[in-house]
Amino acid sequence: MSAFGLRFRSFCFNVGWYVGTAIIAVLGAPALLLPRSAVLAWARFWIAFVLWWLHVTCRLTHRVVGLENLPKGPVIIACKHQSSWETLSFTLLFPNIAIVLKRELLFIPIVGWAMAKAGNIAVARGEGATALRSLVKQGKAAIAQGRSVVIFPEGTRVAPGDVKPYHVGTAALYRQLGVPVVPVALNSGVFWGRRKFIKRPGVITLQILPPIPAGLGREAFMETLRERIETATTHLVADAVSGASPASRS
Repeated sequence: MSAFGLRFRSFCFNVGWYVGTAIIAVLGAPALLLPRSAVLAWARFWIAFVLWWLHVTCRLTHRVVGLENLPKGPVIIACKHQSSWETLSFTLLFPNIAIVLKRELLFIPIVGWAMAKAGNIAVARGEGATALRSLVKQGKAAIAQGRSVVIFPEGTRVAPGDVKPYHVGTAALYRQLGVPVVPVALNSGVFWGRRKFIKRPGVITLQILPPIPAGLGREAFMETLRERIETATTHLVADAVSGASPASRS
């Protein structure tokens, strides 16, 4: 596809995303007065629209592999973070979850209020031990409700090939919640880069990896988590760049 074609399709996506989001937000705002289930239904409709529009305009779709590795019952889902795509799509891909996000997002009119009503876990950056205690407290509440917790261990979007430290919040949840951690790798940043206008055509792959059982020491857990996520992510990024399928690897 030509450079002009990429720009034009990306422009169309952004226009439709913002206009569609505004319309859906305004028309759906009364759902904020209803139970959480109504807010989630509204959010899933919006996400489904955005992903459909992404497919129509930019020819960008996704696939999920490794679903057999997702245990029944609540777990901690620790995912690589490369793009806005995963923060957008996870509520649709994983039912009944609580996503760890920065508290500032809750101040966005309507959309932020919906994030709060949906029961996500808001943490204030820069508050150190206070934020960590709040994270664990909210995580325990979510698990007690039978909901899985989604956390991005790096805490921010990281471009493919870049390296960022894994924060202690994931280890704190692992130690305190007593449930398995399911590592998740992806290659979304190849197609929808951090702070990038261009959305490239292709298929984003999200790979669910074997769970890490509860009970490991902190250092062993963090080493295992990083090794599994980063190794799988490296393969997925290479597959995306070469056009290969994950199933083609021996």
